[in-house]
Amino acid sequence: MSRSADFTKALEIGRPPTIQHLFPNSKALIVSGKVIDRAMIRKGKAMTIAANGRNSIVIKASLKAAQRANAAIIIEIAKSESTYCPITMWNIAQYVDAFCNELGITVPVAVHADHFGLKKPPEVVRARVDIPSMFDAGITSIAIDASHMNDADNLLTNLSLSSFIPSWAGYETEVGEIKGKEGLSTPEEALFLIQGLNANNIFPDWIALNNGTTHGIEASDAGIQVELTKEIHDALTKYNISGAQHGTSGNNVDRLRRIASETHTTKANVATALQMISWGVKVNEFGNAILDSDGNFIKVAGEGVSEDLWSEMVSYAQGKSLKGGDYKKLNLPFETRLVAQPREVRDRMVAAVEGFVYDLLVDCFNAVDTAPLGIEAILEAGSYDLGPKASRIEDPGEWTPEDITRRAQALEKQGSPSTGNYDD
Repeated sequence: MSRSADFTKALEIGRPPTIQHLFPNSKALIVSGKVIDRAMIRKGKAMTIAANGRNSIVIKASLKAAQRANAAIIIEIAKSESTYCPITMWNIAQYVDAFCNELGITVPVAVHADHFGLKKPPEVVRARVDIPSMFDAGITSIAIDASHMNDADNLLTNLSLSSFIPSWAGYETEVGEIKGKEGLSTPEEALFLIQGLNANNIFPDWIALNNGTTHGIEASDAGIQVELTKEIHDALTKYNISGAQHGTSGNNVDRLRRIASETHTTKANVATALQMISWGVKVNEFGNAILDSDGNFIKVAGEGVSEDLWSEMVSYAQGKSLKGGDYKKLNLPFETRLVAQPREVRDRMVAAVEGFVYDLLVDCFNAVDTAPLGIEAILEAGSYDLGPKASRIEDPGEWTPEDITRRAQALEKQGSPSTGNYDD
């Protein structure tokens, strides 16, 4: 595959030091998450997929779709997914690099550690070891998810861990997600988090909200609340932060188009839909699994995995009492079986996911032809480090730890925290 002079130059200067060290002879343009965000901003009213690579089929197919669409893309895995998938935050870059070189991928690709979850302040100590090791392993972007904590501890956790994230890396922060159905994010909560970070010279690329997102299988059509998202993004305008949309699977195309065109969202996570499509599970046009009258998944004959393998997967799930969204836990025990199927089966699995991702990128997310814009951003910066989009406008003297605690107590609460699984 021919490569342009711009791509060659971007390959030379645009790969972060960790990537250059890991893959010195690679022709894969693995870049900071900042590059992907800037590409979407340059196009305007565009967001790209952050594809959760729960299995190798999904990673390969998503990269092929991005190449077809000439779109910058993010391949990601969540902290919790690393416990039940063969892909982890410490090996995902190996998969991405290998497939990019195998397929001749020339679009910019970020490797994102999604939902690096911390539920209690003491977990910060372990995170100070884990986070640098993940970047050493090829991660180029991370989501610090302390939204399980109260607002003060969420902000303080982000402050505590920010120095362990390379300055060149993509950085996502989160607010309100743990509330789930008990309460949505508010502009006040989002402002509290971003203002407190800003006062400390920390400028995230994205903020993730609970804006009606439902992770996993969408049980209703309530879905993402566009107006709430707009309201919060508008409140954050002067801090120049983009939105990260979680729980995209199952939402209708019109709603996702509105998120792309009417809000500041540049990153849209998709996980469950890609997994189900790779297996050949029957889904609707939005990628949401269709269940039979007994609440079981419907396998489409001649699509996805072979019928024999699907029977084994179902039998295993029944033996482990796995139902619905918990089918995601089949990824780890069945990865070798997935890749050991006949070529024609593997090819149809890849083709199905590729088609779905391509349609999202082109017809829904408006991400087509954003790859050159990412390369352009690298060339203009002359570096893999694009720098922050914002500058400090808040007074650090008003955001001491004591101030943070006091301000958090004054925030209006819409609901109390609950436990949940938020890996999309």
